[in-house]
Amino acid sequence: MNSTEIIGFTAAILTTAAFLPQVYKTWKTRDVSSLSLPMLLMFFVGIVAWLIYGFLKDSPSMILANSITVVSAFLLIYFKITYGKK
Repeated sequence: MNSTEIIGFTAAILTTAAFLPQVYKTWKTRDVSSLSLPMLLMFFVGIVAWLIYGFLKDSPSMILANSITVVSAFLLIYFKITYGKK
């Protein structure tokens, strides 16, 4: 692994880990009032684009981080739609 991928994995771990507490908190509290659906949708599409880019660049760090973040963003969208109906 080269130094570029080490930097990429470091960034991937930090940015992906930073997003997970929001997913956990939303899942536990079911409070989605502060989440913006348009922002979540734009974020999701952006992360999917980064994931595709990671595959095209053959970057394991981008693929790993964005795969996890796609799932996390999808969960927040699901929570927003499901829990927002109360």
